[in-house]
Amino acid sequence: MVTGMPGDHARTALAGSRFADLRWVESTGSTNADLLELARGGAPDGIVLVADHQSAGRGRLDRTWTAPAGSSLLFSTLVRPDLAPSDLHLLTTAVAVAASDACEAVAGVRPRLKWPNDLVVADGDGTDRKLAGILSESVVDGGEVRAVVVGMGLNVNWPATLPDDLAATATSLNHLAGHDVDREQLLVAHLRGLEVILAELASPGGREALIIRYRHLSATLGRTVRVELASGALVGQAVDVDDAGHLVVELGGELVPVVAGDVVHLRTQD
Repeated sequence: MVTGMPGDHARTALAGSRFADLRWVESTGSTNADLLELARGGAPDGIVLVADHQSAGRGRLDRTWTAPAGSSLLFSTLVRPDLAPSDLHLLTTAVAVAASDACEAVAGVRPRLKWPNDLVVADGDGTDRKLAGILSESVVDGGEVRAVVVGMGLNVNWPATLPDDLAATATSLNHLAGHDVDREQLLVAHLRGLEVILAELASPGGREALIIRYRHLSATLGRTVRVELASGALVGQAVDVDDAGHLVVELGGELVPVVAGDVVHLRTQD
């Protein structure tokens, strides 16, 4: 296990990389909120902020994210992307794929990806238990996206006994691997992988390569899903992730691309 001050090993391992500016704090309200403020002030690409505890962590749709101090990898990354506006949503995809790769490399656990922003692991009865969630937020100026902050909460070393509500829906790497997992080693593996994926994404053919990887890791394709939209709910079969990264749902023989929405995996009896 890594010893020393929090972040020391990771900073050494990431020296010279795109994500060398690693900042590790004991507690904050929200790492996303902190980096958004820095981004609005002109902070450069590549800053990573990690917190042992967040008092106001958020997920999509402003859901709260809570975890005992030091039990999860709670961090945000500031990216000033060299991407077409239509591809900016793929930053979330890139982070998800890199995180799944890191979990396998460090903990021997391969999470699958629930569209659009969760890492999940299926238990014995087919229930998807959430391992991580991702939240991407943009800084817009003059109608253009100037920066994107991508935050993640990844359950790493949770107590053996969980509250009933968490035990029914979530899991952690140590429960799955059978041993504690070093958060800094996990972070380094993730950021190294993310740097490679982002470089590929900005290159010709990079979007297509990322979508192929995402399809391979998808926990959503082939499932009956309910998609919660502002206009109402759609229930159908998730059949593809198209070349733009949108989920394609079959509804009564019609293929409907879903650009944004909250997806629920349904069982047959649902």
